[in-house]
Amino acid sequence: MRTIDADQLAVHATVTLVARATTADLALATPCRDWDLGALLAHMTAQHRGFAAAAAGHGADPTAWQPANNPLDEYAEAADQVIAAFVEDGVLDRGFVLPELAADRPIPAAVAIGFHLVDYVVHGWDVAHALGLPFALPDDVLAVALPIARALPDGANRLAPGAAFAPGRPVPADADPLTEIITRLGRSPNWNANPIKSS
Repeated sequence: MRTIDADQLAVHATVTLVARATTADLALATPCRDWDLGALLAHMTAQHRGFAAAAAGHGADPTAWQPANNPLDEYAEAADQVIAAFVEDGVLDRGFVLPELAADRPIPAAVAIGFHLVDYVVHGWDVAHALGLPFALPDDVLAVALPIARALPDGANRLAPGAAFAPGRPVPADADPLTEIITRLGRSPNWNANPIKSS
């Protein structure tokens, strides 16, 4: 499976989850440090828009990365924007300017889309656990995301303000691919502030 295809499936899975959320849910705790569900969804919406702008050559524009004011209303549209941006002709020949990672030099498109994929695998898990909903992705999606997660640098940089992920945790010996991904990206597989519902 191509990274772009895996990313689409991961993003669509998050859209399904966000559609289940209500205004009352926005204050729920999430596995993300210091972010309730409202802040997480505002960030996720902004990242879709920012990556879409980066794919079009406008990633250096700070307005493209502003957190959403009404993420419940804006999320699905932002997801559609990034999916459409990633499949435009010639996108894989471009460099993406991603200010959070490298404001002074473009990142190859394939690498940037891989970052986006891992982000939405992990944030999909975050949203599901905040809402108390189950979360699963196709094996093919996780097979693409896992080596990217394994290759992401870990260390003190993940303790810096605004770091994309917390420091990695020890990976359980019997971890499935999703558990390994979220653990490497600083989540506790046992996080259950909002216990998973049966449906």
